[in-house]
Amino acid sequence: MKRLALLCFIVPALYAEGLQSLMDFAINNNHMVASKALTQESKSKDIEVAQSAYYPTIDLGGAYQNSDQKSVGIAGDIYKGYATVGVDLYDGGKKHNTIEKNKALLKSSEYDTSSYKKNLQLSIAEDFYNIKSEEANLNALNEKNIQLEAELERIKKFYEVGSATQDEIDKLQAALSDNIYQIEATKFQVLSLKRLLSIKIGKKIETLDNSIVKVPTNIQKELSDDIKVLQSNASSFKYSAKTINSGYLPQIRLEDTYNVYDYGRSDSTHPDGLDNQNVLLLTFNVKLFDNGNLKKQKESILIQKMALESQIKQATEEQDINIELALSKINTTKAQINSAKSSLESAISAYKIIAEKYKAGSVNNVDYLDALSVKTNAKAQYETALNNLQIAYASYYYYTNKNIKDYIK
Repeated sequence: MKRLALLCFIVPALYAEGLQSLMDFAINNNHMVASKALTQESKSKDIEVAQSAYYPTIDLGGAYQNSDQKSVGIAGDIYKGYATVGVDLYDGGKKHNTIEKNKALLKSSEYDTSSYKKNLQLSIAEDFYNIKSEEANLNALNEKNIQLEAELERIKKFYEVGSATQDEIDKLQAALSDNIYQIEATKFQVLSLKRLLSIKIGKKIETLDNSIVKVPTNIQKELSDDIKVLQSNASSFKYSAKTINSGYLPQIRLEDTYNVYDYGRSDSTHPDGLDNQNVLLLTFNVKLFDNGNLKKQKESILIQKMALESQIKQATEEQDINIELALSKINTTKAQINSAKSSLESAISAYKIIAEKYKAGSVNNVDYLDALSVKTNAKAQYETALNNLQIAYASYYYYTNKNIKDYIK
């Protein structure tokens, strides 16, 4: 029997999920992370597209012309083939700025992915320790249940010999039934939290181990990834404005076209055999007037950039406040732990004394049940405070823009 009990304890422990492994699994398997990775890949392709615009273009083509009535100077059948090579000698910086804009958008996408991963880690940590708190509450209720069942059996024996009343039995039975109700409600809460955590992670969760978040020491704040997203987007607007402005600058392009002709039903003007012609074309274009169209587009984009810069200032202030609150939460939770520990020690001591007096008949079962409830609540409260401290540590790492999984042991 002892071996079976030991096996029941060891087997779940062997398959217990650690907080760090859960985070790693989620980052590698979460569907939103995969989606954001694909968005990054798309942004990277946009850069390649913009870079390819620097290379010369080569076009090949052909045509066939048939005239029912051949006229003087025009062959009845004309066959044409051509190849054109063209290159932009100057475009006012449009290509360069388009590449830089796309690079900024790629950075924005990378920071957005990083932000989501860190937010996911915090959410998993909160769920993890909330589950641990509910499990601690469940353990306390189960312990209370064992004590109530034992006491109920003891009172029933006294009742059989006339040393206890039905009222005492009824009170204990009511307390036991209420405790069983709380146990079942807590079990459901644990199950619900585990299933919600399973969705975030991408696999079913059964048992959790006792992972600990390291105590923060000498942690340097970094700008949050959300702020870096805004900065990158603002940078992309800057280059978009420059791209539009390039429309007012000269556009110079060089093209060389080689044509080959052949004729059918021809005359002396179009002798039999292949004919060819090479055409070199240098074009110069500058926009002199567009009623301020490009200028207004540029102004619109720069206004959007200013709006983002305002958001950056707001987000920076919020990050500083959140870090301050996270530190305050750590200190507050530590004080709550000390208080809860003292309360638990007092509750355990009081319960032992009242339980002995109850067995001796010097206090009634109301006092006994109150003491038992106080002890159960104090134990659950203490465990919850310990888990809340772990969440507070995780929150601090999150707001200083760290990967929480790197600070778990």
